[in-house]
Amino acid sequence: MDKLKRRDFLKLIGAGGVGTGAGMLFGESTKMNVELLMPQVVPPEDYTPGIATWYNTVCGQCSAGCGISVRTREGRAKKIEGNPVHPVNQGRLCAMGQAGLNGLYNPDRIRHPLKRIGERGSGEYQEIGWDEAIAEFGGQLRNLRGADKGNQVHLLSGAGSGHLNDLFAQFIEGIGSDNYLHYDFTYPINLHTANKLSFDEDLLPYYDIKNTDYLLSFGADYLGSWLSPVHHSLSYGQMRQGRGDRRGKCVQIESRMSLSGASADEWIVANPGTEGLVALAMAHVIVNGDSYSGDDRADWIAATESYNPSAVADRTGVAESVIIRLAEEFVVNRPSLAIGGGTLAASTNAVSGLIAINALNYLAGNLNIEGGVLFNPAPTFSAGTNQRYASYSRMLQFVDSMKNGEVEVLMVHDCNALFTLPVAAGFADATKQVPLIASLSSFMDETTAMADLILPTDTCLESWGDAVPEPGVGLPIASIAQPVVSPVFNTRSAGDIILQLAHQIGAELTVALPWTLYEDFLKDTWKDIYQDRAFAGVASDFEAFWSAALQSGVWGEVPARSTQVKEGLGRSILEHLDGSEPSFSGDTKEYPFALQPYLTQTFGDGRGANLPWMQELPDPMTSIVYQTWVELNPKTAAEMGIREGDVLAVTSTQGTLEAPAFIFPAIKPDVIAIPIGQGHTHYGRYAEKRGVNPLQIVAPEVDELSGALAWSASRVRIAKTGARISLVKTSGREIEGVPRTLGRQILSDRSGHG
Repeated sequence: MDKLKRRDFLKLIGAGGVGTGAGMLFGESTKMNVELLMPQVVPPEDYTPGIATWYNTVCGQCSAGCGISVRTREGRAKKIEGNPVHPVNQGRLCAMGQAGLNGLYNPDRIRHPLKRIGERGSGEYQEIGWDEAIAEFGGQLRNLRGADKGNQVHLLSGAGSGHLNDLFAQFIEGIGSDNYLHYDFTYPINLHTANKLSFDEDLLPYYDIKNTDYLLSFGADYLGSWLSPVHHSLSYGQMRQGRGDRRGKCVQIESRMSLSGASADEWIVANPGTEGLVALAMAHVIVNGDSYSGDDRADWIAATESYNPSAVADRTGVAESVIIRLAEEFVVNRPSLAIGGGTLAASTNAVSGLIAINALNYLAGNLNIEGGVLFNPAPTFSAGTNQRYASYSRMLQFVDSMKNGEVEVLMVHDCNALFTLPVAAGFADATKQVPLIASLSSFMDETTAMADLILPTDTCLESWGDAVPEPGVGLPIASIAQPVVSPVFNTRSAGDIILQLAHQIGAELTVALPWTLYEDFLKDTWKDIYQDRAFAGVASDFEAFWSAALQSGVWGEVPARSTQVKEGLGRSILEHLDGSEPSFSGDTKEYPFALQPYLTQTFGDGRGANLPWMQELPDPMTSIVYQTWVELNPKTAAEMGIREGDVLAVTSTQGTLEAPAFIFPAIKPDVIAIPIGQGHTHYGRYAEKRGVNPLQIVAPEVDELSGALAWSASRVRIAKTGARISLVKTSGREIEGVPRTLGRQILSDRSGHG
């Protein structure tokens, strides 16, 4: 008590409350110098102490575009829930969305602008002010522009939905460059390519799971990680239990059981990457039966002649009788719906396989009908698809540009390409040839750690923005993201940074981008669209419309939907029908196992690894937390003498990684699977030096039609290292062959003996 006077003690309990609060404050005061805590006598105007305020905005944890409602008190965000009026998630929210608070208040956020003072990649930076950062970076951009070298400025962004994308494009164009790319590992470029070739549609369609009677998924983990899992989970519940006695059937075809496979009525094992051949064999059955009578039937019979079920069965591992039965069920139980993703969408034949799935929907009459494939209308308030997503092949071209000295300045925004690209791409070495790298990021991830100048950005809970969900929900909608709290640290929104750089550069850029705040740019852009579309009767004026949109967090229209199917779709699909088989890197004898990396609900492509709530969330299929593991079949494990927890060396043609074994019965014996997301060398205390990154040993195979990385096209070998660790999981551990008893050993067999 010598360090604390009675008067000071009363001040402390006045700030913290009597009882537990006082005890905590007293304990702290005896360990360090006393800091007087005082409640706010005059609170800010925008809140009342003790009263919770809810703000509607947009979740930025992934690209699905879910609407969220954030509860705030005393200027701090306390809880995130789904926005009940948002069509994408309808009040629900995934765990990563809930963990947005972990990002906002993360102790490892970049808090001030930083300038590199040591060797690139050394992590040695000094804090600088915003004025200095903008002046220095803007000055270099101005010099390049003035020397007609603006085209040597490149912008690589991982996110840019809505009008932030438009602002980036205008900024780069104003500098005199056309080098603006998006790279997002989770972007479904193969699905986009397949649908463009099949339907001549730039937008992904709406897969109407809610109203279908027969859902056939070729590897798409729609409940876990495929496209918009929260929306699909809602649709799945409606399909199964929300229509009275009408209950849809779910069939999953894949090589490793996903969450969707575990929830299906029937799970069918197929060889990796051959799911498209199963679809073609089903198409063969359909057109050779009585269920399809289109004018192009003869063409379809000829096109699918070589894919009869008996010929395809050995190549796919799916029995002939099963293929025939699935085809019959698919056309009888209409409306039916076939979707594709997972390993198939990450193979060297991904686009051709997804086109085969489109063919199934065409032949069964599932296009543009309720319960089938509905084509989305054009976005309401944003170009949406005018984003310049780069395939892996395009990224390799960009790497070559860096190596050849054609990139003077690289601006990186919210893109961790160094983590999600395989080592074989050479991205890390190429960045060493770039004189200036500037990163607009909230965290020190692997790519940001290579930057010379770091301009820290607000999180989605601190900044303005808008978004058009991809895929859509069958009607044109757009969401507004508004700040729910003031910036926690000395950060700025990406939009504000770009506008301030534009003013620093000056000249025509100031005329093209006269705004100083992104909020004003966003509001004026929405105002122009509002006036152009002449929304009569929507609101009395734009201010009323804007206020209503902010309150609801989303705006949408319900136009009359055409049920017509474009003419010539069958011909278009036939022209691109190609039953190519998957290829793999590595000789089968030397590398006997197919490597299947997979996305998880917890980490996505690794962006969720810095959130402690996600690290503590058990994987739904294995219950493992904190770690990376190698899944293998019990038969394989028995043959190689591998037990759970044995550390395995997994070797591909590109390198070796080590991780503990997990015996997983729902995987093919010649396949091993490793979750993506761990293995960060940077990215904060919760992510660093935890697990391994399987993408680092992926071979640089591509799908020739899309140029996308085929990250499920590598073969590997495995070997015991001799080390052994205990997997951390909520389902307990295996002891002498008795699994998952949580260490209690109180279970008994049917005879009653322990």
